[in-house]
This record gives sequence, structure tokens and C-alpha cells, in this order.
Amino acid sequence: MLLRKRLGCFHAHHSNIEYIEQAFQNIEKVELVHFVDPGLIQQVSKGTDGLAFKVKKQLEWMESCGIDAILITCTNYIALLEEEQMELSIPIIKIDEPFFEALCEEKQPQTILFTNPETVEGTMNRLQQYAVLHEKFINAEVKVIDSTFELIIQGKKDAYNNAIIQALHDIAGERQHISVAQLSMVEAARQFETESGVTIIHPLKSLVKFVMGSIE
Repeated sequence: MLLRKRLGCFHAHHSNIEYIEQAFQNIEKVELVHFVDPGLIQQVSKGTDGLAFKVKKQLEWMESCGIDAILITCTNYIALLEEEQMELSIPIIKIDEPFFEALCEEKQPQTILFTNPETVEGTMNRLQQYAVLHEKFINAEVKVIDSTFELIIQGKKDAYNNAIIQALHDIAGERQHISVAQLSMVEAARQFETESGVTIIHPLKSLVKFVMGSIE
């Protein structure tokens, strides 16, 4: 009998569920259990006072639901987590760590795209910390696709993806190495790769291997 691991996935928006489901669709050893709290991401823009404690309590609640590990898919939540001391008995997997590993392997100048400006500072601070810890040098420029993130919040997925694809076309013309930092940007990045043949680094590319190494 196959013993499956229950992976609790903590999302900022329900649209992220399908990306994780697709990534693990052929992994029989893992059962996904999704938890979504979109209210937190709305509060970040108003300030982070008390939000780190809220994330901590949410993770403790998830642990009590009988899961074997937690995957946090929102970089804002990951940054908030850094502010709290956690004593969970199960692994906490941060979606940006395999992404950072891929970014640190790139030796050439690169552009990291965001749609949500509120995630930039926390993500880039963690990337720099990761690079220092692993004795890597990052030569990266950040670009935010303005007035785009609200589209996915409003459920306008096609318009959101089209805006990202257009931005990728604009940047690819400059012949730089490109990545997209948010899970919600993955579908557009994949479509652009198919259309253009240009490789785009994104948070899902090495996630499954990273997760399996953490929970097996």
C-alpha cells in the first residue's frame, strides 16, 4: 500500500491552487491540502503590524490538521514568517528557495519581473540573504509590471497573462536573462516560452524535486 504524504499548501489567492495541482499531478506519493487566506495580502499594503503573528497562527492551525509538511506559496507570507519564531514539528517549505537557487546559478545580468510591488522588498531581501549564505553573487534588475496585479485579484486571468506576456516580449528584445518571481505569473511565462523559445526561470521549475527532498 502506498503511504502518501499530506502536503499543506498555504496560498495568498485561490488562483495559485491550480499551479501547484499541475506541478504535482503525477506525484502519487503526495496528497495536496490547500489553505487560502487572501485577506492577508490585502493587509500587507496597509502595513505589516501583527501580520507575522497571524501567519504563525495560520501555520499552527495547518499543522493541527494532520499534514506532514507545509508549502508556503506566497513570498509575502514567507517574508512575514521570518519575523516570528516557529516551533512546528513538521517541515516548512518555502517556494522561493529552489527559485533562488536557480537565480544564483545564473552568472549573467538578469531581470526579475514582478506584478505585485508589495512582494518586491521581501523577496529581494531574501534573495540577497540566500546569495550571501551560499557565497553567490547576484546581478539582477527588478521590474514591476505596473497596474497588473489587480487583474488577477479581480479574476481577469486572461488580461493578467496577456500583460505579462507583453512585458516579457519587451524585455526579451533586450536579450537579458529573465525570470518571473510570483507563482501567478507562471502560466504566462510558460506560454511565452512556447511562443518565443526564450527560457524563463519561474518558481515551479524545480519545486517538485525540492519538496520531495524535504519530505521523504
